[in-house]
Amino acid sequence: MTSSKFGKSLVACLLNVSEARNKDNIERIARAALFNIRGKSVVSSCVEGFTCIDHSRHEGVHPCLGGIDLVPIYPLSGVTLEQCGEIARGIAEELVTQVPGCSMFLFGYADIAEMRSLADKRRSLGWFRKNCNVDEIKADVGMKPCGKYGITGVGASPYVMNCNITLDTQDLTSGKAIATAIRERTGGLKGVQAMAFPNKGQVEIACNVESFRDIPENISAADVDKYVSYHICGDTFSYISLHHIEAKVQNLAACKGIKTTGTALVGFTPQECRVTAEYAISHGIGEFWKRRQGVFM
Repeated sequence: MTSSKFGKSLVACLLNVSEARNKDNIERIARAALFNIRGKSVVSSCVEGFTCIDHSRHEGVHPCLGGIDLVPIYPLSGVTLEQCGEIARGIAEELVTQVPGCSMFLFGYADIAEMRSLADKRRSLGWFRKNCNVDEIKADVGMKPCGKYGITGVGASPYVMNCNITLDTQDLTSGKAIATAIRERTGGLKGVQAMAFPNKGQVEIACNVESFRDIPENISAADVDKYVSYHICGDTFSYISLHHIEAKVQNLAACKGIKTTGTALVGFTPQECRVTAEYAISHGIGEFWKRRQGVFM
């Protein structure tokens, strides 16, 4: 969708696919969106992903429930969260029509009945457990999950970023303790979900950094800089500064005698996502990822 700068609305879908080794398949999925730009580009990418990824053969340390694991819809400009929920539900219905046998669970503003967050919905389905059996999961939309497709999460929420911080250690126990310390659910940083994984002889702290509407009322003047805010349709959204997350992990790691070796923002901040999308649309650049190599902090 084009942005409000051009008189229309703009949403983002940061598609999560359970494939990191086959570059050709990843580019096939990305390019599929370019051939259907009138509101169904996300569906086209998902259909391509269902075709080239067999979830039953998936191997990796990161949890997932489907070959197309997540289809999140985020507002960027001129659109509300409720409207994003409608878009997400439409995508789910279209996918089960185009790909017989696939199945979806709904989260956030697409989950009208319960409005459960992605983390809560994943937890209820066993996403965080090893060797979760998708055959035992009840889908919200579509058929009973099967091995080839698994089950795909489709929903809408305020923007979520992915930030990875690498620890110069092989001590996964220490990594898990640091992830627990920064995770909101266990008393850490607001809007931060974190897990620790072994990665190339080191440990990676993988963070989901969620945007939220409500900055704590008792925030001190010294803590104001921890938050970054942006506005959509009259609503103010905020998220914890990525540099604050990095500093927090560095301090926790130092207490254990561990150094960090790097931090990467995988993708964009919400502000960067909007500006990048507007630029790519206005200049007719479909394969923008080829101009923006790598990951950045």
